[in-house]
Amino acid sequence: MITQTKRLNLELLSTSDASFIVELLNSPGWLEFIGDRGVKTEEDAINYIQNGPHKDFETLGHSLFKVVLKETGVPIGMCGLLKRDFLDHPDIGFAFLGEHNGKGYGAESSFAVLDWAKEKLGITKVMAITSPKNKKSIGLLEKLGLHYEKDVQYPDGDSVSLYSN
Repeated sequence: MITQTKRLNLELLSTSDASFIVELLNSPGWLEFIGDRGVKTEEDAINYIQNGPHKDFETLGHSLFKVVLKETGVPIGMCGLLKRDFLDHPDIGFAFLGEHNGKGYGAESSFAVLDWAKEKLGITKVMAITSPKNKKSIGLLEKLGLHYEKDVQYPDGDSVSLYSN
């Protein structure tokens, strides 16, 4: 376990989480606001985990973490820090299965990630990108103390809003 909150555990993803990753990365919210990552099978998900979160954690010391309900052990989403080539600082990212939205899990896990990153890695400056249409994500970023800076071009050509603290 990386860190925990009152209701949540944040853990490293495992290849045994492949079916959960397929579900999350093909959920309506992910597809609408993050985009299709081409993860359609458990084999795709294992590749995603190994070449994304695992590789990031090994090389950077941070990554996207699985968010798990303490009470049931059920994974509900991901939250963590990414390092994108086109940003100067790590950026916080989060995504949850639709049935777990609106329950405060995004804020709870994001604050835990920011605290962990500051205490364990000395990371105090973070950024975030989001679709200008994703009002819930924008609200959470503002709750975390991040402020809109400008719109930037994502490498795939989409315009995204950049936030930072």
